[in-house]
Amino acid sequence: MKRKISLLTSAVCLSLASSVAMADALRDRASALFEAIPQEPPVIEGNELTPEKVELGKMLFFEPRLSASHLISCNTCHNVGFGGDDYLPVSIGHGWQKGPRNAPTVFNAVFNAAQFWDGRAADLAEQAKGPVQAGVEMSSTPERVVDTLNSMPDYIERFKASFPGEADPVTFDNMAIAIEAFEATLITPNSPFDLWLNGDDAALNDEQKEGLALFMDKGCAACHAGVNFGGQNYFPFGLVKRPGADILPEGDRGRFEVTQTATDDYVFRAAPLRNIELTAPYFHSGAVWDLEEAVSVMGVAQLGAELNDDQVHKIAEFLRTLTGDVPTVVYPHLPPSTRTTPRPVSMMNPDY
Repeated sequence: MKRKISLLTSAVCLSLASSVAMADALRDRASALFEAIPQEPPVIEGNELTPEKVELGKMLFFEPRLSASHLISCNTCHNVGFGGDDYLPVSIGHGWQKGPRNAPTVFNAVFNAAQFWDGRAADLAEQAKGPVQAGVEMSSTPERVVDTLNSMPDYIERFKASFPGEADPVTFDNMAIAIEAFEATLITPNSPFDLWLNGDDAALNDEQKEGLALFMDKGCAACHAGVNFGGQNYFPFGLVKRPGADILPEGDRGRFEVTQTATDDYVFRAAPLRNIELTAPYFHSGAVWDLEEAVSVMGVAQLGAELNDDQVHKIAEFLRTLTGDVPTVVYPHLPPSTRTTPRPVSMMNPDY
């Protein structure tokens, strides 16, 4: 009897040891490809994240008077109450015009190598200037923005505090730098995956771990790796098989429109997958609303793999573990307009 108990105990111990070894091996593989979101925002070269600058940036992020209509702010398309995007296939801008692409999430965007689907902005400050001037988005000008900000004494004082020592701190460039400082704080640490990667074995269940293994084994991590699970490099959409026009519109040629290089035709920045369950609809076209469908499409288009329903389900379940702690953002009090604040331009009648 004692021998049977001893053998049973040994078998249990061997099984547990094997399970631990397998878990450690999976974590080692994952650690070589991915990183956890840090607890604090990263250091941005040339842009110190002072409390004054971050607060000013938050105000500007929510400031609709940066737009010609006084209706559209950064938060309109990158809503921090959703997943850092607008939950639309493509954004709606000035004059109810529709933008050409789905709005990427602002959460963790600071970790991307470049901004926009085609990478045309090197950083968040450069990105912040684009929508303000785009006729299809906020339809304003640098001169109008500066006039607007200078018309409100509170903004003048805040720019002075944020950019001390500058003779004329209220500039279009400083507006963008301040917005970048605020957006750099919009990070989402402590996702179940990050907790597991840092040693908490119970943070992922067996199905999610199987999904992680499939994500790596099938080749998804070739494009979606690093701290943001993407956002670093550019790849053709349809590397193996190009999707139909309902998902990949023929008129949008991706990075080619920036570089005019034939090899960049229909090439896009790999989408970051952090908080992916919060950012539907998916792809630059915003054509797919279901995460499982998006996984299936990518399997065929990028990997040439017909993933079965079980594999798709497990990969999607793993991707849902990338949802971290969404930052709490208190809506700021914005200063009142004055007599010299430029008046809004009607969304319907430019002569309003």
